[in-house]
Order: sequence, then structure tokens, then C-alpha cells
Amino acid sequence: MLDRIVDLILKAVGPVVAIVFPVTLWAVFFWVPTDAGLGLSQRIFYYHMPGAVISFVAFALAGVSSLAYLRTGTSGWDHAASSAVAVGMLFATIVLATGSIWARTAWGTWWTWDTRLTTFLILWLLFAAYLLLRVLARDNHMTPRFAAVLAIVGALNIPLVMMATRLWRTIHPQVVRNEAGGIRDPAMSATLVICLVAFALLFTWLWALRLRVTGLEEAVERLSYEPGRQES
Repeated sequence: MLDRIVDLILKAVGPVVAIVFPVTLWAVFFWVPTDAGLGLSQRIFYYHMPGAVISFVAFALAGVSSLAYLRTGTSGWDHAASSAVAVGMLFATIVLATGSIWARTAWGTWWTWDTRLTTFLILWLLFAAYLLLRVLARDNHMTPRFAAVLAIVGALNIPLVMMATRLWRTIHPQVVRNEAGGIRDPAMSATLVICLVAFALLFTWLWALRLRVTGLEEAVERLSYEPGRQES
């Protein structure tokens, strides 16, 4: 069943992503008006926020899949979790990079230990540790279980990142609720939706691709350990 879903995603979603992403570039750079409060730097928001949302989705998926793996012991859940983390880290890194560029323009510094930024960095580090564990201890049969626990702990950190601007004093901009107009403009709202859809489709396609590669790697490892195949 899962293989059929992966096949469908790889065949159908890839071409759509190739069409939608050029549309996002046109919308961000040529369609939306310049924000009254943040100026031209606000345009990075249309990639920054979707990257954050999709990274949360990816890490939450990793946490749920890891919990299912601990309950069932099925390798498919472990593969789903590791694939979600691998792709989610791509989007999380995009968030950190675009956020630093935006901060340099808005605050005059590449980084500040703001609560939103700090909690997101901790989230990034947790899942970076997950990937390191999978690589450095891959020959240990307990590694998937240790990694699953780490993924669940990381996923539990997501609500803290999302609520950081409400729980503590922060200078992180509230672009969606910008009183000077902000995202209330219809063109801005439409562009944000388009970018969210594009990032969601890209994540789905990359996750399915990574899941397929992980399954093939496991199949190759099983074949290499079969009796009579090591010498050949």
C-alpha cells in the first residue's frame, strides 16, 4: 500500500512542483506590493514562513512515525520517520538562512538570541543530532529505537517554538498581523497560500523520494548479508 502511494507521489507531484515554483517566484518578486512596515525585505517572508511551517510538519510526522515504530517495530515507520527528518532539515535550514538574511536587513545583525530564534535553533540541533546518530551508529541494531526517542523529544519541542512569541518578550516580527497592512493585502495572502502549497508539494515529493531510496538501501543490505552472497 505504501509503495503504491510513493509511486503515485513520485509520478504526479514532481511535475506539479516544477510548474508551481516558477509561479511563486513571479508572485513574490513581481506581483505582491512592498510591505509598508518592513519594506522590500518582507518579500523573503513568503519563503521563510512556508519553510518554517513545512519543517514543523516534517518533524511532527517524524515524531508520530517514530511513536508508531516503537509500538509496532515495523521498519516502514522507521523509514518514514528518518525520511521526514532528512527532508525536514532541508526546510529548517532554509528557515535559518532566510531568517538571518531578513534579520540583517531589519535588525542590523545576522543573529540575535531572540526566544523564537533560539527555540528554533534548539529544534534544528535536536534533529541534526538525530541525523548524526543515524549515520554514526547505523550498525547498531538499537539505533532506530534511540533515534525514535530523539525524534519524539524533538517533535514535543514544536509547540514551544510556535508559542515563543507569546510566552516571552520577543523582537521577532508578527508579519501576519502587521497593523500597517501586511498580509491583509489580497495579493500577499494569495502569494503566501501559493508558496505554502508549493513547499508542501515539494516536501511530499522529496519525502517520497527519500523513502524510496531508504527502502532500496535496506533491500541491498539484506541481499548483501544473505548466505552465499558475501563471497560473490
